[in-house]
Amino acid sequence: MAAKKKTKFMCQSCGYESAKWMGKCPGCGEWNKMVEETEIVKPARKGAFTHSEVRGSGEREKAAPITTIQSDKEPRIKTDLMELNRALGGGIVQGSLVLIGGDPGIGKSTLLLQVSSQLAHKQKKVLYISGEESVKQTKLRADRLGDMSENLFVYAETDMDYIQQAIQEVNPDLVIIDSIQTVYHSEVTSAPGSVSQVRECTASLMRIAKTNGIAIFIVGHVTKEGAIAGPRLLEHMVDTVLYFEGERHHTYRIIRAVKNRFGSTNEMGIFEMKEHGLEEVANPSEIFLEERSQGASGSTVVASMEGTRPVLVEIQALISPTSFGNPRRMATGIDHNRVSLLMAVLEKRVGLLLQNQDAYLKVAGGVKLDEPAIDLAVAISIASSFRDKPTNPADCIIGEVGLTGEVRRVSRIEQRVQEAAKLGFERVIIPANNIGGWTAPKGIKIVGVSSVSEALHHSLGG
Repeated sequence: MAAKKKTKFMCQSCGYESAKWMGKCPGCGEWNKMVEETEIVKPARKGAFTHSEVRGSGEREKAAPITTIQSDKEPRIKTDLMELNRALGGGIVQGSLVLIGGDPGIGKSTLLLQVSSQLAHKQKKVLYISGEESVKQTKLRADRLGDMSENLFVYAETDMDYIQQAIQEVNPDLVIIDSIQTVYHSEVTSAPGSVSQVRECTASLMRIAKTNGIAIFIVGHVTKEGAIAGPRLLEHMVDTVLYFEGERHHTYRIIRAVKNRFGSTNEMGIFEMKEHGLEEVANPSEIFLEERSQGASGSTVVASMEGTRPVLVEIQALISPTSFGNPRRMATGIDHNRVSLLMAVLEKRVGLLLQNQDAYLKVAGGVKLDEPAIDLAVAISIASSFRDKPTNPADCIIGEVGLTGEVRRVSRIEQRVQEAAKLGFERVIIPANNIGGWTAPKGIKIVGVSSVSEALHHSLGG
């Protein structure tokens, strides 16, 4: 029987399928995202989609009791960038599929080409497949990074069939696809970058990675909101999702793991973009605090946990009388809803009249903080700017704030305090419930507080 053609409409944001066109997608609620696609329906055959075909082997495996399965430790390939190893959970796992996303021009291709060169010098075969630039353009970019090895193979192709043949011919240890939105499958009739193409190409790469034990990195474009473009299914299919963040006008870059099947999530690595590529930053806390002004109101330092690493960052607040009917609430690096909540707590529990004040908050250095332990530092920054009283520059403030004005305990307090002591802070204000059960470093004073009012008394003198 011949294959039949079937027309359907698919949302390019969430992958919702419909038999007819709709202006608004019922799945994600976005407008004008439904695109017509032609699906070729092949007649079913005996034994179609068997387990052996998916695995790429001729024998069918049987289900086994979990107690009889050997839990061998996954072998990892170490790169020379320890910050990348940290984000990946200790190195690149063989047979893993890693998705890395980031804004255009942030340095994704530079990072992956740099890693490819390092592994090639370690006698690992690396296949770099570029769908966005020619091999000569890739070579020009590679020349800026230094000496290259003959174990690094470069291939400019977007057809998935040819890419599979190249992987079979080279038999590499690592494959890099730059980027997944440019690759297309010949059996799928939609345009490259569509939901169907991204889904099918990623599924093919996943089978290659699992059956051959090849680690594959795929670069993903991001939308204007900062999320990886294409269906959410893409992030579910891969083993690890990395976000490469930072402002294009600053040299510092942050790589953050938001999903990792082989390690801890929310790990973070920090790099600095230089002329000859990315260099890792060993002590990021010094970087974020080096330009801190002394004696300025509205500035506090908090010890935030990024995965397993404590990082000290500066939180700045500017409170000024509003010129409009509704006061403005703007925040960079912090959720603005959290700012509004903390201002309501300060107004209700402490008595600060903030309802007619504009509030502008920023985390210095371009870091994004989303853990509850930063609440107390944000609240004290707001109060410091409102009263125009500077905080003690030798203070580090840690704690979660509740709606009744209480300061609640936070996790890993000992690591946070040790990082503050290492950078020369003399006093740390922490929740009272976190005192006890651990030993503070020498030369640093620990102050326990149970309410926001008590914390303001210690930091601002009332």
